[in-house]
Amino acid sequence: MELRYIDAHGHLQFEQYDKDREEIIEQMHEQGIAGIVVGCDLESSKKAVELAGQHEHLYAAVGVHPTDTSERFDTDDLLVLVTHQKVVAIGECGLDYFRPTLVDESEKSRQKDAFSRQIILAAERGLPLIIHARPTKGTQDAYQDVIALLEEAKAMYPDLHGDVHFFVGGITEAEAFIALGFTVSFTAVITFARDYDEVIRAVPLAGILAETDSPYVAPLTRRGQRNDPLAVVDVVAKIAEIRDEDPETVRTTLLANTKRVFSIA
Repeated sequence: MELRYIDAHGHLQFEQYDKDREEIIEQMHEQGIAGIVVGCDLESSKKAVELAGQHEHLYAAVGVHPTDTSERFDTDDLLVLVTHQKVVAIGECGLDYFRPTLVDESEKSRQKDAFSRQIILAAERGLPLIIHARPTKGTQDAYQDVIALLEEAKAMYPDLHGDVHFFVGGITEAEAFIALGFTVSFTAVITFARDYDEVIRAVPLAGILAETDSPYVAPLTRRGQRNDPLAVVDVVAKIAEIRDEDPETVRTTLLANTKRVFSIA
């Protein structure tokens, strides 16, 4: 297949696709769309690897989301998975100060510990990170803490890199991540919300990826419906529109960015 797009973050292994998963995967192949299937806990990570192993144009990321699981994080659980040839990243992992009912110092410490362990795993395996960060409403606190942890890790692991998925921070935070060797990715929320336009225009195109975070946040044309990786086409087109740049230049650059970050041939 001629590779034209890569959805940098989706969850095709989720139950929302149980009835038509293979049909969507075939449509992706026909349209030249590859996808990274991202785990949120041990079980979904296993399913991501299994799915990627069955399809040439799918890849997997394995990790433990900061709040989607109550299971105790154990690096050994992921070690079995990271050796698979289709695993291209560790994640999604990071810090979420938005969702938990109570975000106290104990909860922050728990999340930071799990995230730090996955940072080390990624660095030691030579894999990029896929970072989930969601700050408390009206602040950038989770991003600030993620940046601090990455700065500390980069001192020991200078090659550490990756992507900050579903980026909702400001220009300052985006520039800090890019300076650390990370990209920021945007979803189809940009097709109906204008909150991210300023950041998309401000950061270098080389620092941007496109993702769907499917099955969530479908584009404007399918608002309120289940999303899927095919919507990465809409995301790329909207990034080009917001930046007022040639759509084909944006498409080829974002494709190259994603291949570079995740070492996809």
